[in-house]
Amino acid sequence: MKHLIYISFLLLFVSCYNKNTPKKPDNLIAKDKMVTVLVDMSLYNSAKGVNKKVLENRGVKLKEQIYAKHEIDSAQFAASNYYYTYNTEEYEEIYTQVKDSLNQLKKKYKALDVVESKQKKVQDSIKRSKLNSVAKKNYLSQPLKAAVSKKEQKRTEKSN
Repeated sequence: MKHLIYISFLLLFVSCYNKNTPKKPDNLIAKDKMVTVLVDMSLYNSAKGVNKKVLENRGVKLKEQIYAKHEIDSAQFAASNYYYTYNTEEYEEIYTQVKDSLNQLKKKYKALDVVESKQKKVQDSIKRSKLNSVAKKNYLSQPLKAAVSKKEQKRTEKSN
């Protein structure tokens, strides 16, 4: 009796599994290409979250640009994504690579941000230094200007 329950459960599981598993699409996107598409889609979603109004006002359609960049269409992407979601091992590999790629991009842009911040500090200190030297010249030259203006006043008084 126990074996009959196990066998019926196994048959039920196998029969349900076969019905829901999609067939491999003819135009399936390769795993490595799917990784780059999903990385771009992640960046798109981030940009959309930050600048949604700006993108809408300018008529930018990033999804269509991503499809064009990778030479795919939305139906091909949807079919491939659907297929990979049912092949969990492959999908997990894809998303691990996507996560790694995004982390590498994050490190790269953080490093660039540090470099730009240092350059900005240097440029700001140069500007401050120039402003300080101009201010010093103005401060030091004020007594000289006062003396020159007094001489000019005396000349005009003498000529009058």
